[in-house]
Amino acid sequence: MAVIWVTGGTGFVGDALISALIARGDQPICLTRNPERAQARHGALAQHVQYVDQVDAFEEVPDAMINLSGEGIADQRWTDRRKRQLRASRIGVTRALKARLATLGGAPATVVTGSAVGYYGHSDQPLTEVDPASHDFSARLCADWEAEASDFASLSALYTLRIGVVMGLPGGFLGRLQRPFSLGLGGRLGHGRQMLSWIHRDDLVALILWCLDGRGAPGVYNATAPNPISNAEFTRAMGAALHRPTWMTVPETPLRLVLGELADLLFRGQAVYPTAAEAAGFEFRYKTLESALSQLFR
Repeated sequence: MAVIWVTGGTGFVGDALISALIARGDQPICLTRNPERAQARHGALAQHVQYVDQVDAFEEVPDAMINLSGEGIADQRWTDRRKRQLRASRIGVTRALKARLATLGGAPATVVTGSAVGYYGHSDQPLTEVDPASHDFSARLCADWEAEASDFASLSALYTLRIGVVMGLPGGFLGRLQRPFSLGLGGRLGHGRQMLSWIHRDDLVALILWCLDGRGAPGVYNATAPNPISNAEFTRAMGAALHRPTWMTVPETPLRLVLGELADLLFRGQAVYPTAAEAAGFEFRYKTLESALSQLFR
């Protein structure tokens, strides 16, 4: 049984991750702002999880740490205040974890830390792990988060996952779109050529466990399926999976007026490939969006 600190354990990915850790016999210690609500969310699994509401409540050096902390990047308009919250929930929490481990006088054998494909900014060219960070807000957020976590590499095997849009149900990205698409109101965004780099939630959890087990060398891995798609292709696939028409087009200008800079996530994209993970032998179960949607909406 491995003792594992987990941040972000009550999020969309964290729910599935906690379940997978328990299933393999690990002991998760989950950082959450509201332990009571986290216990209710995890239901029967909660008896196998220890919940703490502050970093200083971690009482021993863990065997491993999974750091997926972070407010939802697309949950609110990016005001200056919201940008500070997004940075604090990622960079600030990572800094606090480092300070706590220093106080305890040790380090986990393995650290898996989150990042996102936003690191690369927006590009029409294929992107792999060797490509540099861009310069917009989401790119700097990811780059600074990775830089803060890089100190773990001196004492631990550090795995950095640049995560794409996570496909799963209920909730998450697909959960937000399921109702409008089911009502026949789904449609492409703008010209629809912007690329979407995605990953099935089950594959993401499997990749995290793969890193925990040291099956690949420490380093940076793009946590994306091998086949990114355009927004227009995604729209057609969603319509086909739900047996609904997708004739609408969502214009860019009105949404930009409402969402501001956040609209870049919708109307500008990137095609990110998991070159490092595939080269190291990781097997994706869901390589195409059609296979992922077929499993999720079956």
